[in-house]
Amino acid sequence: MDTVTIILLSVALAMDCFAVSVTNGIALKKFQWGTILKMAILFGLFQAFMPLITWFLGDMFKEEIEAWDHWISLLILVFLGGKMIKDSLSKEEEEDVYRSAVDWKSLIILAIATSIDALAMGFVFITETTDTFIFALVMIGIVSFMFSVAGNILGVYAGKHLPINMRLVGGIVLIAIGVKIFLEHTGLLSNII
Repeated sequence: MDTVTIILLSVALAMDCFAVSVTNGIALKKFQWGTILKMAILFGLFQAFMPLITWFLGDMFKEEIEAWDHWISLLILVFLGGKMIKDSLSKEEEEDVYRSAVDWKSLIILAIATSIDALAMGFVFITETTDTFIFALVMIGIVSFMFSVAGNILGVYAGKHLPINMRLVGGIVLIAIGVKIFLEHTGLLSNII
């Protein structure tokens, strides 16, 4: 696999990180660099670590992982999106909503949900050299980190400057990402388009 292909693959995997980071930035409504970097590091690490798992497992569990990964992503993202929508409609104090958007548990769950697609990528690299695979993992991690930072910045800006309930929009986006992942993996998206 050549360098350009690896970079394009890294960008494709990072798109869910970007979209979820935008919704997190919307929830933050202010630049909290510690939180933004914490999320970006988690996203980068999980995106890079997941292909490593399947690369080691080889073909042994390929069918089992592919059978369930889209269901797991759908459930996690619909749950988190629904919670975000509920929070956007409640009279809960803004500071409580802010804290719930940045706690470690929420960020780790989001990192897992956005990296499940990357889990299957380990199978793509089984026939590649170890050097190529390591380069791919590093690129996947770096690109996911950068897209997460950019998404958070864009989300904070949108949350501050757009006169609509951006938490509601963010929750809808998370649910839409979960549905998109599910439709892509089941082949229903290609039938619709």
